[in-house]
Amino acid sequence: LWSRGDERLTDTFPEIREAASRLPDGTVLDGEVLCWKEGRPLKFHILQRRIGRKEMDPEILAEAPAAFLAYDCLELEGKDLREEPLEQRRRKLEDLLTTEDTLRLSPLLPFNTWTDLKQQWPESRQRGVEGIMLKGRHGSYRVGRVRADWWKWKVEPHNADLVLVYAQAGHGRRASLFTDYTLAAWDGGRLVPVAKAYSGLTDEELRSMDRWIKRNTLARRGPVRTVPPEHVFEIAFEDIRPSSRHKSGVAMRFPRILRWRKDKPAAEAETLDSLRALLDTPAPPDRKETQPQPSSRHES
Repeated sequence: LWSRGDERLTDTFPEIREAASRLPDGTVLDGEVLCWKEGRPLKFHILQRRIGRKEMDPEILAEAPAAFLAYDCLELEGKDLREEPLEQRRRKLEDLLTTEDTLRLSPLLPFNTWTDLKQQWPESRQRGVEGIMLKGRHGSYRVGRVRADWWKWKVEPHNADLVLVYAQAGHGRRASLFTDYTLAAWDGGRLVPVAKAYSGLTDEELRSMDRWIKRNTLARRGPVRTVPPEHVFEIAFEDIRPSSRHKSGVAMRFPRILRWRKDKPAAEAETLDSLRALLDTPAPPDRKETQPQPSSRHES
């Protein structure tokens, strides 16, 4: 079992190691390790409890049971299948994974029109996934960023309007500019940091904010500057999870800036209670999404 970064993780997931030992020799599967319980994937932060552990005690195995969700069969009995059409590789994968619960077969979503598929797309969050993956039935398996045969249709991210409270200089060509922002939500009458964002503004906006930060610094702590809570930014993020490491009690996954809310006063920014409500409540998409063009060569 290998990570994307070529790190060997076999011993981290003994239940997957044991299930894989029953596969025919010379089998290579493409898939994803997930924590899985009661027929659905658990959130990513639960999987993180397993990563990096050298020993797995019964408590962590029960708390974060792992499964391997198989997407593709790349090699079978030593034969390289990557140039075969996807539909042939899929049939072989289905033959391999008939009864094994720990090695799970990724489900297909049948659809006849893009309208049918679009109705299923917003349900992704309820299923505990990030969206729908479209693959050409006749496509070969290619490495890298595949653009022609595969297309990831992700649901819209969550978003929140947060207040800038701290700033820090960036890296590389941005080392002379304050481009790394700590953003906060209201908890009663005080602002509590909930996210850090480094991208999303234009170069002109970054230079404008940099000038404002340097003119309005309230305090310095090492490389970090405290600024007046005057500027609001709309932040997009993929997920939110409970966190004992942060004073706010929450942590955002992949936060980034969507826009500078010059039209919004800081007093109207997000509250911590509204962010906590997202911990168990999926957010339906509320912005227009580019829709792919129909093709009979796609499956989900």
